[in-house]
Amino acid sequence: MTFTLPRRGVLAGVAAAALLKPFGAGADSDAQTTPSLARIAARGGRYYGAAARFDQIEAERGLGPALARECAQLTPEIHMKWDAIEWHAGQHSFEQADGLVRFAREHGLKVRGHTLLWDQSTPAWAKSKILAGDWSPIRRHFETMLGRYGDVEEWDVVNEPIDTVGGKGGLRRNCFHRGLGAGYVARALREARSLAPTARLLVNDYGFDYDNPVEEARRRRFVKLLADLKAEGAPLDGVGVQAHLDLSKGPLKPEILEPFFAKIADLGLYAVISELDVKEHDLAAPLAERDRRVADQVQQYLDIALAQPNVRGVVTWGLSDRHSWLSEAGADPINRGLPYDAGLARKPMYWAMRDSFLRAHDG
Repeated sequence: MTFTLPRRGVLAGVAAAALLKPFGAGADSDAQTTPSLARIAARGGRYYGAAARFDQIEAERGLGPALARECAQLTPEIHMKWDAIEWHAGQHSFEQADGLVRFAREHGLKVRGHTLLWDQSTPAWAKSKILAGDWSPIRRHFETMLGRYGDVEEWDVVNEPIDTVGGKGGLRRNCFHRGLGAGYVARALREARSLAPTARLLVNDYGFDYDNPVEEARRRRFVKLLADLKAEGAPLDGVGVQAHLDLSKGPLKPEILEPFFAKIADLGLYAVISELDVKEHDLAAPLAERDRRVADQVQQYLDIALAQPNVRGVVTWGLSDRHSWLSEAGADPINRGLPYDAGLARKPMYWAMRDSFLRAHDG
């Protein structure tokens, strides 16, 4: 069949009734016959993936098939975080992470490792040791994760190290910084490389997208961190740019974002848009208008990002609005910042992403 992408501006005409079906009942009738986001992205040498949870895949009809159809990679939203794996010292729980890896393998998908070090997911028992200057819990955790999931090709080794407001020297005063010093990022990368010599190692962070003083400072400090790591020979391959977009923060500007990506490329690093979603600003607006605003913001962002040759992939932080961290349990209305709605029907954001992937390839 011949498939035509909706034109920009036509997105607002999507019928609201088609977007509010029960979960799993809203899948488009032609979803199996039209090229997936993964296939469209691959035409330009890039990948598309989404964050996912195995418990949700098991529980909810339609989610697994949609992920398998649309994605080339899956990011475990929570299952590989330290406190999910080892809440109590020495007592490991791999069931959910193993389940997600198994699901990915069964459907020919890759898994992005997320994340080895993040202050907010570090169990209390490990924090107390790290704050006392003990590196050994980190070493054992890396051995556990990189040993068990040795076929994972790309890891977010350090998550969210930047804080230009309450940090020290622009780095977040997390348990690693307080207990081990500012050199913990480089040390973590070296530890990971020693255990996973062929994996691609990344530092992942947020707050780089808009033209305001806070995000300008964050961009500047992040680039400095990357340059310092490269200068001291730390084994850093790329960066995760989270891209949690926010409609309350104003327009996206190419003159802000293009130099940021260029500076990353100049350091010999590639970038992944690692956690893309959109936080809405006006949930009371008509549904079609809300979806148009989200789609326009995503299309603007991806048109800028995908014009950069060093951007290798795009990962949305979830596939369906039903599972978004921005949609509070029981909230009505929920945030509509992901490609599929709560009934698992494709939304204007989906078509905006396809349009950007195609434009990047054709351009």
